[in-house]
Amino acid sequence: MATTPIQFGERLAEGKTKIIYAHPLKPELVYMLHKDGLSAGDGARRNELPGKGILACRTNSNVFYLLELEGVRTHYIGMVAPNINLVSRCKMVPLEVVMRRIATGSYLKRNPTVAEGTHFEPVLVETFLKDDARHDPMVNDQEIQDLGLANQEEINYIKEIGRQVFVILEKAWAKQDVTLVDCKIEFGRAADGRLMVADVIDNDSWRIWPGGDKTRMLDKQIYRNMPEVTDERLQALLLKYQQVAELTDRFVKE
Repeated sequence: MATTPIQFGERLAEGKTKIIYAHPLKPELVYMLHKDGLSAGDGARRNELPGKGILACRTNSNVFYLLELEGVRTHYIGMVAPNINLVSRCKMVPLEVVMRRIATGSYLKRNPTVAEGTHFEPVLVETFLKDDARHDPMVNDQEIQDLGLANQEEINYIKEIGRQVFVILEKAWAKQDVTLVDCKIEFGRAADGRLMVADVIDNDSWRIWPGGDKTRMLDKQIYRNMPEVTDERLQALLLKYQQVAELTDRFVKE
């Protein structure tokens, strides 16, 4: 992992792919350090992929910068080191918001009567509770309210912004003949209680198929599909992450 001269405050949280540190001087800000970790299956499969943290930070920075340009409220402030983002401090809402344009993957397992490749118009939005022990169960609007995570107005906002984020990214990818199949985002609450897109959106957050061809996928599904993890396969995967970072550079240059 790359070294950095940045002075961190208290370590506030650590996940499988990132560490959150307090800003030593500005309590309203935090540093988000992207790790080299790679995981799948609720953490059942874990590996280190040296260099991934830098590529994830680069991709994430490109995506959030684009969203900010398009008027989406996010926690993003900037990229302050190759593997570190500066972001607004917020309280994360323990929900994964998944937007789907094309039916594939886990959606088909839950809906076996739906044909793979079915297109959703408008984009389908699903919500899942972040709980590894329960394998991130799907939750409906009423369950989200019963858990005290958001009221109905906020749930509607989450879905509206989720679709907006998806369409922005879908258009950006389409310019490079890449199909955005689905995408996962998360939300946090700022100090004023308002919701904003937070956490990360990187190559672990979506399915992307160049030319709409599933066999050419560039995302983390490659890792999930590995029958056995080997050094050679991990290095090949790292090249895909490098390619995606380079492609997202164009999001903010065009």
